[in-house]
Amino acid sequence: MARLTRAQQQERTRAAVLAAARDEFAEHGYAEAKVDRIAERAELTRGAVYSNFPSKRALYLAVLVGSVEHAGEAASSPGLDEAAADFARVWLERLPWSGDTPAGGSLQARSLDGVFGDEPGRTALAQVTTLEALLLALCLESRAPGPTRQVRLAELVLTLLNGAGHLAGTAPGFGDPFDVVRACGHLACLDLADTWDPPHLPFVTDAQRAQDPWHPPAELPDLVTGRLSGFDGDGVIAFLGTGRLDAAEEAVRAARPGEQVTVAVITDDPAELGRLVRLRIGDLGGCLRRVFAPDDRPRPHVVLDDRAVLATAAAVPAAGEATEGAVRVEAGTIVARAHGRGAAYAVASAARSDHAG
Repeated sequence: MARLTRAQQQERTRAAVLAAARDEFAEHGYAEAKVDRIAERAELTRGAVYSNFPSKRALYLAVLVGSVEHAGEAASSPGLDEAAADFARVWLERLPWSGDTPAGGSLQARSLDGVFGDEPGRTALAQVTTLEALLLALCLESRAPGPTRQVRLAELVLTLLNGAGHLAGTAPGFGDPFDVVRACGHLACLDLADTWDPPHLPFVTDAQRAQDPWHPPAELPDLVTGRLSGFDGDGVIAFLGTGRLDAAEEAVRAARPGEQVTVAVITDDPAELGRLVRLRIGDLGGCLRRVFAPDDRPRPHVVLDDRAVLATAAAVPAAGEATEGAVRVEAGTIVARAHGRGAAYAVASAARSDHAG
């Protein structure tokens, strides 16, 4: 029998840890799970577990990321109210059955209750949810009868669904998921007076003209489409830390019609915050693909640049949770760049102004 290479041995060890962790979390839940028991289940040392995953939270998130399914794609899209209901129906499929144990149900529901109690984690989770709402809203806007913003509708839908998910874990059997689906559909009938205001202009960094050569790195997975995304084409790339993801809408709304916008999520904590982004946006993307046809899905690509390969290529400084920067690429050249508050808006709106001129 041929000896395993070092890489193969590491992959086998990692797989054993994940399998043992999945069983431990399903049996005991996140809070009561023990790394020592995970190591024992995997027939490994505690050190071997921590050499692959730096914390219990990182390990739990890795298990959840591995549970995200990549289902088929919709051939056509429903109308606005049906789209909201269909999205809710797909999202609610994760909820546990009445006979499931609380711990197993939480794992199936991909619950994050009690996982992010620290301030950086809570901030990142709030910002990721804001990005989720934007991506869902852009899909809903493609099905709306007129050019109306649907972010507030998306926020309401996600609020209702996350509330249903929380109750499924804490009060199993309460409520009817079919009622939740119908309620999400009816939300589309509300007049929410939804408008978007650009950033307060005096605080927006001006985009700087540039003529820098653009040498993009290899493709990265687009968390929304599930496919690899390249960076050779023209468009705006917004580099946003996990504490600044609400600025993604600035790039999307300010970009000129049809222009490609890429949101590159930056983090200096790939094991935890990076996996959080991969889990939540990848999970949302899978739901969107089952409800909306390709032409009706959100325009921005969302990539996780947790190794800063894209940020380094674009010379974006301070790659961390508070990062906000953007570049505009045309014909293999970075022609505009900005850093700091409002950078994504500045670069995208400058592109629109140049096009109009």
